[in-house]
Amino acid sequence: MDRESWLARAGALCLPPRCLLCGAPGTSGLDLCAGCLGDLPRNACCCARCALPLARPAAWCGRCQQKPPPWHAAWVPFRYAWPLDRLETRYKFSANLAAGRTLAALWLQHPPPDMPRAVVPVPLHAARLRRRGYDQAHQLARRIARSMHLPLLDGCLRRQRATAAQSLLDAATRRRNVRGAFRMRDHVSLPDHVALFDDVLTTGATLAECTRVLRRAGVERVDVWAMARVARPGR
Repeated sequence: MDRESWLARAGALCLPPRCLLCGAPGTSGLDLCAGCLGDLPRNACCCARCALPLARPAAWCGRCQQKPPPWHAAWVPFRYAWPLDRLETRYKFSANLAAGRTLAALWLQHPPPDMPRAVVPVPLHAARLRRRGYDQAHQLARRIARSMHLPLLDGCLRRQRATAAQSLLDAATRRRNVRGAFRMRDHVSLPDHVALFDDVLTTGATLAECTRVLRRAGVERVDVWAMARVARPGR
């Protein structure tokens, strides 16, 4: 058990869990109360290829039927909406580790139907990592991979070029922004089936570019895993 997990377990023994959203007593061992847990926006009805929330069941959304993304399937159990977006924001921009633990635990309650042979986190550029101090996608992926007894291929995929923050761009600009931004580390051995993990799936531009790099490196199947899906990404 690593130091962070040991401290979390020790804290849970000393102090009962409290809801990170409203302060009420936690439930089911989570730092969420029953009410806030019930309010989380599940992504139960969505496109199997890109996880876009849909009004009614369908195998693929209209966009994926016309131009499918390069990955094989997407597994994103929540929508990026209140109150999950508050947990994501606290974790990503305020380094709230309790929120990160809670997000990982929530994801693990809804495991994907197909199991890969390894998990690959979408990396931050070194400059942004130095500014922020930690890589939120890597930390979530590490917790999930460890709980699922899967190897985490940390560092095999590298962001070789600093890019503008995707959150500030529309879909077309996002695609141009990440084109050629990633590369594989030299002499890396990859399995035939991996899950590519990011915290939020918006337009999928970053994940698509990473998928292309992995496919060129010989990976036969790339699935996309994320915590939450933006319901109406900019075109």
